[in-house]
Amino acid sequence: LSMCSKLCYAIGGAPNQVAGSAASFFLQIYLLDIAHITPFHASLVLFIGKASGAVTDPVAGFFISKSRWTKIGRLMPWVLACTPFTIISYFLMWYLPPFVSGRVAWYLTFHCLFQALTTLFQVPYSALTMFLSTDQKDRDSATAYRMTMEVLGTLIGAALQGQIVASAHVSPHCTVNPSVNTTDSWHDVPSIPDPSDPLSHQAKVYMIAAGVIAGVYLLGIVVLFLGVKERDDPYALNSDRAIPFCKGLALTMKHGPYVKLAASFLLISTAVQLEQGNFVLFCTHAAGLRNHFQYLVVTILVSAVVSVPFWQKFLQRFGKKCAACGISWMIPFAVMLVTIPNLILAYFVAFVSGLSIAASLLLPWSMLPDVVDNFRLQNPHGKGHETIFYSSYVFFTKMSAGIGLGISAAGLEFTGYKPGICRQSDDVILTLKLLIGAVPAILILLGLFILLFYPITEESRKETKRALEELR
Repeated sequence: LSMCSKLCYAIGGAPNQVAGSAASFFLQIYLLDIAHITPFHASLVLFIGKASGAVTDPVAGFFISKSRWTKIGRLMPWVLACTPFTIISYFLMWYLPPFVSGRVAWYLTFHCLFQALTTLFQVPYSALTMFLSTDQKDRDSATAYRMTMEVLGTLIGAALQGQIVASAHVSPHCTVNPSVNTTDSWHDVPSIPDPSDPLSHQAKVYMIAAGVIAGVYLLGIVVLFLGVKERDDPYALNSDRAIPFCKGLALTMKHGPYVKLAASFLLISTAVQLEQGNFVLFCTHAAGLRNHFQYLVVTILVSAVVSVPFWQKFLQRFGKKCAACGISWMIPFAVMLVTIPNLILAYFVAFVSGLSIAASLLLPWSMLPDVVDNFRLQNPHGKGHETIFYSSYVFFTKMSAGIGLGISAAGLEFTGYKPGICRQSDDVILTLKLLIGAVPAILILLGLFILLFYPITEESRKETKRALEELR
């Protein structure tokens, strides 16, 4: 597998992460402080949107598994067909409609469409890893390239969005030290005027950011199509039949290595989603870092980008399960940031969090092909199971993330979050601290505990590779 093919494959996945990153970091604060919908309705938009994407995963897996081979492959047509609709739905997700009463329905509709369409992209794109090469090292290398570019895409998305929309969340009225001014007027005066007019400055900057990211999306898909060649299943005999989707789903749910891997990383990914979804709110309302949040987000993601090659070398030398320990590094530093909201400490926490996030992104996608190989060895006369594994894995992670984000937004509603004011109540601040510190820490520790029982070791990987080469 040439370096050019790996690079083109990696670039193809970046736009999805660019758009997803912008939504993860900024959609919640956009809904609360720009669209001015209530935290309860924001929680519905976030949860139902994620749930719609999650529900689409097995549906996408079902139809993709029944797709016939074409001149450009079996998976590539799906990637190409959904791209223009994804771009349109993403752009409209950040548009502020002139009406007020129907805003919740507007954002719910286009967030659901965007999540569903990104699923139709993500399932075939991620399963494409299995059809690039039969060599485990090639696939691991392609996965490392992909994760580096995806984390870079996450950085680009957050940086572009953060720099373009920062002015929408900065107000001179809110630069006063809260400890000095604690009058009722501090709490009651909105920091951001109600942007009911779609031509307001706040609405315009979000539209500009959406247009820029839509252009990046289109560019990445063109590179993927021109630079990657999909290969047919190299292990299947002509007489082998595709595993029926429902039967394949039942078999995957009984496959021990897959169950342990999915359970572990759905908890870890939920923790990461909680960090992403609430970080800007935490910096703005709980840590007194309103003017630094975009730079802290960039610090996290730069750290993640530069550390992916390190983690790839680490897991090659010490094993994939051992590399998982790096995910836990963010826990003590996040707790320190919550208890000591200091600017210098915040940047250090951002750097360490980037290291952990890189490990949490790289490992599951590096380990999932090993699980698929293990399943292939136990079921040698079936084919088409790859999309079932990938679609169900994405389903679990999206569903858990949707539940986590929905609960966090509902928690803000319960504790009395008010959009547009400079200083939130003490209950809201405490809730944000828990969502950044304690809750992710518990989820990560539980996920790592489950991962201890993951049975595929480096030695068993080598044995599986030898057995599959014999089969081929």
